[in-house]
Amino acid sequence: MNDRNEAMTMENIETKRTDDNIQLTEHFNLLEFVRSGTAITLGIDNHPPRLAVECLTHLCQTVLEPLRRRFGKIRITSGYRCDTLNAAVGGARRSQHRLGQAADIFVPSEEEGQKMFNYIRGNLPFDQLIFEHSESRKTRWIHVSIRPDMAKNRRKAWTALCR
Repeated sequence: MNDRNEAMTMENIETKRTDDNIQLTEHFNLLEFVRSGTAITLGIDNHPPRLAVECLTHLCQTVLEPLRRRFGKIRITSGYRCDTLNAAVGGARRSQHRLGQAADIFVPSEEEGQKMFNYIRGNLPFDQLIFEHSESRKTRWIHVSIRPDMAKNRRKAWTALCR
């Protein structure tokens, strides 16, 4: 294989678009992680590259499926974000959402959120785990991320109050 063909192949691997409807694991499909009202409103293409899909699958297998087995249906409120969408929603510049390594999970009540937070912290692998609250919107969610290289997970957990 010549260098030009090899480079083209590597480019295709990194940027190949995926079908939004693919099943990542038994209970989660890609559409749950890429759909975004902000992306639709602003006309942002939020389709992830293959590597991000692999990371989302890892997140589902190692954190979200075990969480679902314990607590029942899990609703993803934010998953993969391309750089443009991440900037549009005010995400951190180095957010793991951009890599397909993070998801925000809807929390129906403070009590349920605390149980989920404690379960993840005590039983599952993670990189960052944040129980977030917004007083102005009267909402709460759990942000959880995991790195593909499990040895690099920092296991940082905290609670945050957002505006």
